[in-house]
Amino acid sequence: MAKHTTGVFYHPSFSRRSYLTVGTRLAGFPDALCNVLKSDNVRMYEPGSVSRELLLKVHTPYLIDGVKGDPLCSTAWHSAGGVAMAGEKIAEGEITNAFAFIGAGGHHSGRDFFGGYCCFNDVALCIVNLREKYGFRRFAILDTDAHHGDGTRSLFLDDPDILHVCFCGTNYESPDGTKVDVAFSEAFGGVREGAALNDLYLASVARHFASRAGDFRPDLIFWYFGFDTHQGDYGDIGLTGPCYWGIAHLMRELAGKVCGGRLEVVLGGGSRTELATHLIPPIIERLSASRR
Repeated sequence: MAKHTTGVFYHPSFSRRSYLTVGTRLAGFPDALCNVLKSDNVRMYEPGSVSRELLLKVHTPYLIDGVKGDPLCSTAWHSAGGVAMAGEKIAEGEITNAFAFIGAGGHHSGRDFFGGYCCFNDVALCIVNLREKYGFRRFAILDTDAHHGDGTRSLFLDDPDILHVCFCGTNYESPDGTKVDVAFSEAFGGVREGAALNDLYLASVARHFASRAGDFRPDLIFWYFGFDTHQGDYGDIGLTGPCYWGIAHLMRELAGKVCGGRLEVVLGGGSRTELATHLIPPIIERLSASRR
C-alpha cells in the first residue's frame, strides 16, 4: 500500500431496494459520492456475492434457506459480500480502511435466526474469513446502531478475542470485559438535545470503546454505524451529524494507533434518504484524510 487509501464498497442494488427501509434510502447514491471520489485517497469497489461456503461457516442451512425465501433480503448476498471484500482489501494492504454500504443489515442475525431488518451477519462473516485466510485473530467492534446487536453478540459471546461494545438500552459488562453494553441514558448524562448531547455521546464512545480497544490491541476495528439514532429517524435519540463525524475521526485516529489504521465502517440502520446523503460523504472524507 503506497499511501493512505479508503475503499468504498457499493453495489447498485443497494440504491434500488433496502431491507432496512423496504424502499430506497440510498436513492441518492452513488451520485452523492461524486466529490468524495475525486480524492486520490478514495477508491470505489463493486462487490460480488458472498459465497455459500463462507455462509455455512457462520450460519445454518436453515437460516440461508430462510434468507433466500425472503424477498426483502434480495440484497443480502452483495451486502455481506461487500463487507467481506472490504476486510480482504484491508488485510492485503490495498487499502487502509473502508466504508461498506449494505442493502440488508447484519447485527440482528445469529447462527440460526435473522430479522429486525437483518439477513446475514456481515461482520461475523468478515471476521471468520479474515481469521482463516489472513491469520487475523483479535477484533474490536463498536456498534452505535439504535438497537442491540443481539446476533453479533450471540455469535461471539464466548470468544475472548472479540471486543464487542454496543450502545443500546441497557448496561452490561461480561466478567472478562470483552462484551459491553452502554445504556443511552448513561451516555446522555441527562441531556436530551443540542450540541451538548453530541459531545456527551462522543465522549462516552471514547470512554467505553476507545479506551478498551487501546488495551485490547485488535488486528482490525469495526464500526457498525447506524444513523437511525439521528433526530427524526426511527431510532431517534437526538443525535446529529457532528456526532457521527466526530466518531469517524476518533475511530480513524484510534485505528492508526492500535492496528496500523485497519478500520472497517459498516453501514447499519437508518431510513431517511436525505440523512444518508447528508451524513455519509463527510464520514468517508474523514476516513480518507491523512493522519496528522
